[in-house]
Amino acid sequence: MAAEKITPQQFSEADGVDDWRVLYWGAHAFFRAESAEPYAQGAAFVADIAELVADDRHDPDVDLRREGVAVKLVTRGIRDLSTRDLELARAISAAAAQRGLVADPSRIQVLQVAIASVPDAAVLPFWQAALGYVRPNETHLVDPLRRNSSFFLQDEMPADRPRRGRMHIDVAVPHDQVRARIDAIVAAGGRIADDSEAPEWWTLADAENHGVDITTWWGRDSVRLEEQREEGGTQQRDG
Repeated sequence: MAAEKITPQQFSEADGVDDWRVLYWGAHAFFRAESAEPYAQGAAFVADIAELVADDRHDPDVDLRREGVAVKLVTRGIRDLSTRDLELARAISAAAAQRGLVADPSRIQVLQVAIASVPDAAVLPFWQAALGYVRPNETHLVDPLRRNSSFFLQDEMPADRPRRGRMHIDVAVPHDQVRARIDAIVAAGGRIADDSEAPEWWTLADAENHGVDITTWWGRDSVRLEEQREEGGTQQRDG
């Protein structure tokens, strides 16, 4: 059966995916190694994942460290989440539990560097050459091995946006971890500069007005479309 595209909300509300969180471009999980030989424990788990995907080549991104194993799922053919990702997430979680690894959603995040420039400024080729990245579209650069932060050219800034530097960091965190992250930033001397786009993102700033956007998948287009469909169905039933 072919994989069917699903929304972040459908993935998150499905049974058996409590270990997983939807962030930028996929579903992510971190499984903490807790044995006396953590690297060997993680390596055995990675071998389990390889066996799970051997038949259909639905290959996840897997990062093995002595602290544990990070896994990202996305269906590359549709560049989004699918029913196959749901099935694989459940199987990977089961393999992790069997190996004694423990899911730790607090360790999950995805970083993106954003640079604001005047419209039509030809700066993306410069950064592509400097970073050795690939260019999937007109605004983004990505690490070809998907190891490091992506790079985003923001060429239009609203006039009423709070003043800050031309470069900032986007930090995508799980939706159930965002409040703790914001509280930690404020406790460390930061301030909330703009929350008008919440829950899609909150802009925070340090004492020198350097900005960081703490973002979740809540509020993004895929979620809004899902909510609109649900509201439309309710209105039709009520009518």
